[in-house]
Amino acid sequence: MTERLKAPRVPEKTTLDGIEDKWREVWTQTQTYAFDPDTKREAVYSIDTPPPTVSGSLHVGHVFSYTHTDVVARYQRMRGKNVFYPMGWDDNGLPTERRVQNYFGVRCDPSLPYVPNFTPPYEGGEGKSIKNADQVPISRKNFVELCERLTSQDEKQFEELWRTLGLSIDWSYTMQTIGKPAQKVAQTFFLRNFARGEVYAAEAPGLWDVTFQTAVAQAELEARDYPGSYHSFAFHREDGKGDIVIETTRPELLGACCALIAHPDDERYTDLFGTYVTSPGFDVRVPVLAHPEAEMDKGSGIAMCCTFGDLVDVDWWRDLQLPTRAILRKDGRIIPDVPDWITSERGRALYQETAGKTTFSARKAIVEALRESGEMLGDPKPTQRMTNFYEKGDKPLEIVTSRQWYIRNGGRPYSRTAGGTDLREELLARGRELDFVPDFMRVRYENWVNGLNTDWLISRQRFFGVPLPLWYPVKDSGETDFDHPILPSEDMLPIDPTTDTPAGFTESQRGVPGGFVAEVDIMDTWATSSLTPEIYSGFGRDEKLFAATFPMDLRPQGQDIIRTWLFSTVVRSHLEFDTLPWRQAAISGWILDPDHKKMSKSKGNVVTPMALLEKHSSDAVRYWAASARLGTDAAFDEGEMKVGRRLAIKLLNASKFALSMGGDADLVLDPALVTVEVDRSLIAILAEVITSATKAFEEMNHARALEVTESFFWTLCDDYLELVKDRAYGKDSAADAAAVASARTTLALAIDSVVRLLAPFLPFTTEEVWSWYRTGSVHRAAWPSTDGLDSVSGNPEVLQAAGGALSALRKVKSDAKVSQRTPFLHATVTFPASAVACAEAARADLMAANHVEGNLEFAAGEVESPQVSAAELGEPPAKPAKPGK
Repeated sequence: MTERLKAPRVPEKTTLDGIEDKWREVWTQTQTYAFDPDTKREAVYSIDTPPPTVSGSLHVGHVFSYTHTDVVARYQRMRGKNVFYPMGWDDNGLPTERRVQNYFGVRCDPSLPYVPNFTPPYEGGEGKSIKNADQVPISRKNFVELCERLTSQDEKQFEELWRTLGLSIDWSYTMQTIGKPAQKVAQTFFLRNFARGEVYAAEAPGLWDVTFQTAVAQAELEARDYPGSYHSFAFHREDGKGDIVIETTRPELLGACCALIAHPDDERYTDLFGTYVTSPGFDVRVPVLAHPEAEMDKGSGIAMCCTFGDLVDVDWWRDLQLPTRAILRKDGRIIPDVPDWITSERGRALYQETAGKTTFSARKAIVEALRESGEMLGDPKPTQRMTNFYEKGDKPLEIVTSRQWYIRNGGRPYSRTAGGTDLREELLARGRELDFVPDFMRVRYENWVNGLNTDWLISRQRFFGVPLPLWYPVKDSGETDFDHPILPSEDMLPIDPTTDTPAGFTESQRGVPGGFVAEVDIMDTWATSSLTPEIYSGFGRDEKLFAATFPMDLRPQGQDIIRTWLFSTVVRSHLEFDTLPWRQAAISGWILDPDHKKMSKSKGNVVTPMALLEKHSSDAVRYWAASARLGTDAAFDEGEMKVGRRLAIKLLNASKFALSMGGDADLVLDPALVTVEVDRSLIAILAEVITSATKAFEEMNHARALEVTESFFWTLCDDYLELVKDRAYGKDSAADAAAVASARTTLALAIDSVVRLLAPFLPFTTEEVWSWYRTGSVHRAAWPSTDGLDSVSGNPEVLQAAGGALSALRKVKSDAKVSQRTPFLHATVTFPASAVACAEAARADLMAANHVEGNLEFAAGEVESPQVSAAELGEPPAKPAKPGK
């Protein structure tokens, strides 16, 4: 392990100022973090980097989780791995569209023609105050161009932040989820899923966001409290023997009622099953039926089934084969035409009062009419109910019947082979195969898979996204034939069916009998993001890269998207390759605000990070982030950033001090030169730290690795360095050349190891120190090893005893309010019995460090830590005269 290095070139003044810009430029010029594709898979460590959503700005929570990933990447690189660490941008989907609408003051209207060189009415802050009704309608192509323009601007800002933070990304490997390579992968997988029967279209009731005018998948739901009121309505029995009272929070759907449902064991309604009642206000004849999902203890125990008020209605409708009586449009308003199942004059008149109105206005009209008719019993009773929202929406979801595309994901019974295992069980098995960090996050995956009740809805009625790659024939009658879609070949991809034509057709045949029409829906953004391992790894475009990086090693991500991103990525890889997309998933916790609430843009409690990086330094912010374990929530704490800055500054100063001891002499790193007992003690402790930090990193516990390294570093500075500095400087006349060399070598070995140990956490500071005495980059250097160090047979308890005595002796002078250079004429230090011999081994350094001119006695006693007694101080040293005096 012996190394001889030229004399360190230590700067006169150390500072954190400017080192980020300095080393960013060097890393870029020298391609420090470049990935070498000419590597066998076993030598590669590949990371499926989360592509942040491009919708304005990153917040401190992103810095938190991405630092965790970068720390792992840097460690693996120092362990000799060729690290594949790409970056992507999630730039399609609703967040981007919403931002473009607000930023430019526009909205998309696909019926409008394209306007070349279109200039938006607003740009920036002004657009944020524009109401939806005042946004200028533009064509889909114009809208997509504005999306691409704004995301390009945002991505540059995001990249600048990541570079400032010091992420060790190879920037030559970047992707956009809307980019052509990503579109090709997403469309290829769609076609292959379709060919195997794993993708299908269906006309079915589904969750619908009336604001965004799009279907919503189960994974995108968010249950929230929503105020409402229970209304009691009387349904009239046909036998004239009275009424059946139901309670509902949705009077506006009375016209869509198709049955009353009670539990089969509810004796109150047993005799009524199979009979009919008429609905209040609308006079529609509906059956009374039994279903085990009815809740006997809720309200009156009987409920109306409307198509569709909620997901329970969908289950009842499907199980009992009820008629479909939809009255709600996709814009959340009541359809204008009176349905044919409402036949009475009274019913048709009441319906006309609600036609075309919002659900709120329709509810008000029906309540007033039934209060007047006496069919509403009592006043509404306010309540709070849990209601499904789209996670990015502001209004409760409705259930609308529409034609949508689905990928099989285990939500419904399905086997990939005849008589084979059900897909749900296969995906549960994949979850057991995946290494979750921390392991308890596995439960969230399993709970999600077990709770699925529908396949994955991937089609969206939006504009900026990856197009679904298909067309439909138009029959001679002019009717679209949805049952026989026209599919492109893979070599045609990527395509946009709204502008491209299928093979064998011409553009003149678009929309005419005998021709074709385009599928206008796009894919859900998760349908592309679920393929990030394949997109990053070059699937379909770079076979060598794909072979070297896939399946990947690590998926880092947040806990809240296990159900979406993690699960959907497992689904896609399982269906296409019958394998996991990565071997390990590292799940970060959340950042909490001072009120211990999760930080999120929707809550308005986020902190943007650039100012923090400029104020505290990038390494200081990284220190705060890296101090938290995976899966553990952490508080936003600038105090921790101040601690990190102090650590970085101390590393600069301590390294300068330690490396400059020998002056112009070469730096010799040879454990055989460590001969003094206290020096051996430090090396023994260092070996333990290296072992512990390495073990922690291998267990994905970077916080523990930082903790043990930082603790050692402060021991090095506060105890060891203070003990041996006189000897290392050669000031101790009693110390021979070997003892001086021992101290200098120990300091050099310790700093060299600490710089490596801290390199993943403080990349700028450690690179600066490294440059003083070595060539190349510390981030391409080997991770520290105990080889050679373990040949130094030191006793860690020697430094522990000496450090305790040093602190106790220094406290005597502090309490006496005298300089630490004041000599001791006499002092007795009492140790625990087992520590006396250890302290004796450090006597010479203790006396020199504490300026003991007389007698220093060691005694054994019943104490937990060293205690000083019978201390006698000499005269404080004279203060040096000021110049000119």
